Amino acid sequence: MFSLLLPDHTIITSRLFHHGIFRLADRNTRMSADTSLDALRREIDAIDDQIHDLIMRRTQVVERVRDVKRGQPIKIRPAREAEIIYRLLARHRGPFPVRELTAMWREMIVATLSFEGPFSVAVHMPEPDSGFWDLARDQYGAFPPLTAHGSARQVIEDVRDQKATVGVLPLPTRDDTDPWWRHLVTTEENAPRVIARLPFAGPSNGRGGGLEALVICPVPQEATGRDRSFLALEADQEIGLSHLASAMTAAGLPPVFTALFPDPHEAGSWLYLAEVDDFVAEGDPRLAKFQDALGRSLGRLILLGGYATPLTPAELPETGGDAHKAPS
Repeated sequence: MFSLLLPDHTIITSRLFHHGIFRLADRNTRMSADTSLDALRREIDAIDDQIHDLIMRRTQVVERVRDVKRGQPIKIRPAREAEIIYRLLARHRGPFPVRELTAMWREMIVATLSFEGPFSVAVHMPEPDSGFWDLARDQYGAFPPLTAHGSARQVIEDVRDQKATVGVLPLPTRDDTDPWWRHLVTTEENAPRVIARLPFAGPSNGRGGGLEALVICPVPQEATGRDRSFLALEADQEIGLSHLASAMTAAGLPPVFTALFPDPHEAGSWLYLAEVDDFVAEGDPRLAKFQDALGRSLGRLILLGGYATPLTPAELPETGGDAHKAPS
């Protein structure tokens, strides 16, 4: 160990000397890191400003869209909303999570809907802690008014009368003894139709776990290229779900789900619901082929809307967008 004698007669040993050098080096390193961190934060702030500028610019364009839509009682376009998400995810790269990206855009879409006109949601809540409320919040944001109804029929009536813009109802099952979808089997002009399936971007941390739902609103279905459609059939005799599925498949309308409702109050009245993995519009030639293949007459054949298919697990990589590839 050596020692240094300073002019003021202070003695610095080699141990103290080296300790001072290391402390100075550590301080310089920390200062350099702090400077680098400050620079990165300033870069993030600048990017945030650009994002904010673009949101304000986007809003100005949406206001012009609102002017074009003036006079339309319901301005929601479910197919357009889904196409926005599909397109963005197809170009998404990097580690930012796809679920959170989708949630951000959903919030922005609904925020602009709210100043195009009143926007609210009626939610079927058979139980006070039902997960349908969380499904509605995930799709339509934290701020639009949500109203809970214990009756599915009340949700339908609120949407029909436009006391609520959209309604959230349970996904149909075959064991429904009083299915809500039968109340949509009407040709009234303001009859609600299916417009979306929830959850759109996979399960969230809300209540209900694997719970699924359909959304209704009195707007026509539009094609996105990846759609499912619902058909309702009325017959005066039991057809049989297997025969129904065979006839639909023969007509090029293979169903992914079927259900029936024999009206207990009206003898000889059978209602059938069929979900088709495709977009089906009025005048689709496959509908006539289906009736021919069925081999019997139907009372009514009514389109009940449909939805753009939710994102698949393959489209929702947990680490971000690099693994994502949207289906064609």
